[in-house]
Amino acid sequence: MEVVSLEYNQLTEEIPASLGKLQKLKYFYVNGNKLSGEIPSSIGNITSLYGLNLAQNNLEGTIPSVLGNCQLLQMLYLSRNRLSGTIPKEVLSISSLSIQLDLSGNQLSGSLPLEVGSLVNLGYLDISENKLSGKLPSTLSSCIKLENLYVQENMFEGVIPSSLSSLRGMEYLDLSRNNFSGLIPRYFETFISLKSLNLSFNNFEGEVPREGVFSNASAAIVNGNRNLCGGSSALKLPQCNFPTSKKGRLMSSTLKIAISIASALFGVALVLVLLILCFLKRKRSPSLDLSDDSFLKISYGELLKATNGFSSDYLIGKGGFGSVYKGILGPDEKTVAIKALDLQHKGALKSFIAECEVLKNLRHRNLVKLVTACSGTDFQGNDFKALIYEFMVNGSLDDWLHSFSNDGSLHVRYLDLYQRVNIASDIAFALDYLHHGTQTPVVHCDLKPSNILLDKDMTARVGDFGLSRFLQETSQRETSTIGIKGSVGYAAPEYGMVSEVSTYGDIYSYGIIILEMLTGKKPTDDAFSNGLNLHNYAKMAYSTGRVMEIVDQMVYHNLQEMKTKDYIEECSICMCKIGIACTIDSPKERMRISDVIKELQLVKETLS
Repeated sequence: MEVVSLEYNQLTEEIPASLGKLQKLKYFYVNGNKLSGEIPSSIGNITSLYGLNLAQNNLEGTIPSVLGNCQLLQMLYLSRNRLSGTIPKEVLSISSLSIQLDLSGNQLSGSLPLEVGSLVNLGYLDISENKLSGKLPSTLSSCIKLENLYVQENMFEGVIPSSLSSLRGMEYLDLSRNNFSGLIPRYFETFISLKSLNLSFNNFEGEVPREGVFSNASAAIVNGNRNLCGGSSALKLPQCNFPTSKKGRLMSSTLKIAISIASALFGVALVLVLLILCFLKRKRSPSLDLSDDSFLKISYGELLKATNGFSSDYLIGKGGFGSVYKGILGPDEKTVAIKALDLQHKGALKSFIAECEVLKNLRHRNLVKLVTACSGTDFQGNDFKALIYEFMVNGSLDDWLHSFSNDGSLHVRYLDLYQRVNIASDIAFALDYLHHGTQTPVVHCDLKPSNILLDKDMTARVGDFGLSRFLQETSQRETSTIGIKGSVGYAAPEYGMVSEVSTYGDIYSYGIIILEMLTGKKPTDDAFSNGLNLHNYAKMAYSTGRVMEIVDQMVYHNLQEMKTKDYIEECSICMCKIGIACTIDSPKERMRISDVIKELQLVKETLS
């Protein structure tokens, strides 16, 4: 036997020690089960292993050092278990590891061994979400083939080694939520392949570089570092003030005392003002402060003109809380999307406030940009509110997945497999930013294809934040007194039982979108009844090796010049697996969005 593939089932109990007798075994995949106990050291006897995947189980104990005997291993996945202890240097000495080493989501402690420098062929290393500490070893610089490095959510400290400047092939680097300090290395500016750099929530200080990846505020994330300055204007950091002389740096004791006293008096006055404001606020109903200039640049009259009197010819869609029009604004004739709220609809005002609060501080290439808002009255004196967004020329994902000719017989638009994978990746990046890339995590609460918009380059942008929620930074969940409606078929099952908002709910909705893109079927399709849903439909096909029978035939459109059918099948199966893993009933067992991004990156590399 050379291959054992039992992933995403309901396997329980322990991995038998007798597994070590399978001397010819090359691939052992049991990820996504409920296996417990320790990793048997007998696996170290299977020296023929190429791939070992024990991720997403309940395995405990330490990582056996005898795994270092498996000198042919190309990929090792031990993530999302309960493994503890240190990372064995023997495992980091397996120089054959070339595809992926994933130890994330465990309870590993201690420092990262110097032997990590032996992974000279590795392209993907993930040790995030553990309890690792100490400094990053300079030997990491030997891993010159690394393209993806994830060390977030540990307790690493110290400065980033200058020797890491040799990792010029890096594409995704996440150092967030550690205790790194010092200056942000300027050599990151020279990493021409770097697509995403997350340095948030550390203790970095000084000037943020401006070139390379730093020129894109959504690609370089630095929030949560209190002593940073400079950088691109989109970061909204204070300017760097560098003293030019010793004289300029000194001030008299008298002046210091005067400033201290003035600051104290100002602080007392500020506290009193805040207390008064809080008292007054409690007496008013909740509302959004639109005194910010960014929300006062447009009037009802301008919007009326932009839409030719909100003509039906300009109407491009209707939502739960209003209608969306295409508009031509100003002398430069900028095309925008104008969402005019129906304030007679219960919840419309709250939706308006939610979108303004969420979108005014978010910046990411995969989020629809809120240009401005209008809050005032129409010409009859009635309250009027509208949101103005960038116009997405290619409409919504729903338009592309379910667009037929007038007689309902032919597709008018086509999305091939490569485009669908790219869209899935774009949405995943948006969710990762919303859930983990902002100081206060945001839950969308209404992810569905009609809320995924496509720009001129077919880049996906997540929109419609009318039901979104802020979460406390220290929690992944927030209990709400108002039920989350979401959309039928896309809302997580737990939302129907309790009013608990969580990032897990967004993951479920995302998984449904993945399966819908793969199969071409909506979760509300007439075929789904009597206990059969899109998740079960895909899972049955996956478990019986019949995934290609449920794949939307439109994925083959324009694929004649792409990879062979075997590659297409491999990628379709991976998409199906991701969709299933994201839509598991138990919220905490759903696939992490960071893992989704990794899997999709591998799919994209296979198709490219």
